[in-house]
Amino acid sequence: MTDATATLETKPRRGRGLLRALGLLVLSAVLLALGFGAGFFYFANPLSPTKDVMRLIEREPAAAEAAAEPDPDAPQKVPRPTPEQEAFVTSYYQFKEPLTTNLRASRRFLQVGIGLSTQYDQKVMDNVARNEVALRSDMLAIIGTFSEEELQDKAGRDRLAEALRGAVNARLQQLEGFGGIEAVFFPSFILQ
Repeated sequence: MTDATATLETKPRRGRGLLRALGLLVLSAVLLALGFGAGFFYFANPLSPTKDVMRLIEREPAAAEAAAEPDPDAPQKVPRPTPEQEAFVTSYYQFKEPLTTNLRASRRFLQVGIGLSTQYDQKVMDNVARNEVALRSDMLAIIGTFSEEELQDKAGRDRLAEALRGAVNARLQQLEGFGGIEAVFFPSFILQ
């Protein structure tokens, strides 16, 4: 074989290889598109998840009722009446700045956020807001009487909350003629 014949024989092979690669590429793209289309068709849900769940819930009781008839000897559900007594609304007041003070016989200090609640009318919370300076002073004095060991557990924190409630009500009674605070909460409680 000469060089000219060898060159002629290799050229058609290159063209066939290029056509074969191009054909495989087109075939893989078509198969990939068919796969995505089939997956979308199979897994696509025209309902939102909420509607789909509601459809299942609505279908289930009807199927259960049709499958099993109620047993007359079985205990029946009796609806309970809703109480018609008046419920009181609880109002909350949170002091904007936390209180920070030293604890008794300790080098550590307590930084605590204070919240108050009442079921009386808005007038009580207006009294708290109007007398916030005096109430903060009284609460700082009460917190300073507690030691670090007393505030380590929930029972100690409950005693602190009760002492603060008493001090706030005493100051409001003195200044406004009525206390009305029913609970003290600690939204933050940091002992450092």
